[in-house]
Amino acid sequence: MFTGASFPLGPFTPYEGNPILRPKGDSWESANLYNPAALVDGDEVVLLYRAHADDIVSHIGIARSRDGVNFTREDAPILSPSEDYERYGCEDPRIALIDGTYYLTYTGWDRRSAQLCLATSTDLRTWTKHGPLFDDFDTFKTMDPRGFNWSKAGVIVPQKMHGKWWMYFGEGAIYWATSDDLIHWTPGTADTEPMYSPTPGTWDEALVEIGTSPVLADNGLLVFLTNGATRTVHDDGSVDVDYRCGQIAIDPDEPTKVIARLQEPWLRPQTFEDMHGLVSNVTFVEGLVKFQGRWFAYYGQSDTTLAVAIHDPAQPWGRALREGDSEGDDTSTSTSASTSEE
Repeated sequence: MFTGASFPLGPFTPYEGNPILRPKGDSWESANLYNPAALVDGDEVVLLYRAHADDIVSHIGIARSRDGVNFTREDAPILSPSEDYERYGCEDPRIALIDGTYYLTYTGWDRRSAQLCLATSTDLRTWTKHGPLFDDFDTFKTMDPRGFNWSKAGVIVPQKMHGKWWMYFGEGAIYWATSDDLIHWTPGTADTEPMYSPTPGTWDEALVEIGTSPVLADNGLLVFLTNGATRTVHDDGSVDVDYRCGQIAIDPDEPTKVIARLQEPWLRPQTFEDMHGLVSNVTFVEGLVKFQGRWFAYYGQSDTTLAVAIHDPAQPWGRALREGDSEGDDTSTSTSASTSEE
């Protein structure tokens, strides 16, 4: 099932009408709305997004669109905290549809431990929770150890490789796990052995985190959109972050190795919403779909609003050459023109 994708995928242009979804009213989504999973359902794009009120207890809502940018949301969340391990939030969903079942990975948050959890559904409304997937696993172990379970962020590859189902997961560094039944998952290595770590001296030197579910490119590579960050600690102890979006590629014949990465991000904070919010200076991607011939990458802006960047395959890399513009100074449409593979 090839998708017409290549590595790197892009360029992506932030939609001029961003944000496409904002908090509203005085309900469960009144304060902040961000970080969506995305899928195509027939002739619609479906977003499963994170939102909360001033209590910062996150729920997951649902919205639909026939054009990829104008969404109608339902009033009630589809997934809410109900268990002790998630009592302060169901956060940051990613989704895969396999043989008629939706597999939703999300972060269960108890204000101490961020744990990667799984829920399943056949209709996107009635969910069976399967609890945290990993015990005693710290994806920051090699960098800034938490000292307890911390395993947020996971994407499931929607087809088997080497006779098993595969998941890539992790905030801080990225790891892999396999499963025979899509419910029970076993990490492939100890938490001291990530498959991919931050690159010192670059835009993702503080952490890397898996972003979107992979797409299978025409050359057979799995292409993932990822998140990376830098952190600046000031003398008063305050910390500034800068989250940007990158890409990695994996060869399914060797699915435990990253064989290429973008040296520069394809998306970075640049608008007011990107740079101001609950956590400022954040563009954080979790949803990617191909819809009506274009690619839509959905991302959160400073943990406060929801935006989209669009790639039209008819507009390849090299805007300066296409338009005869040797300046190439329009960063709003060419944020990753200087990217290259390692």
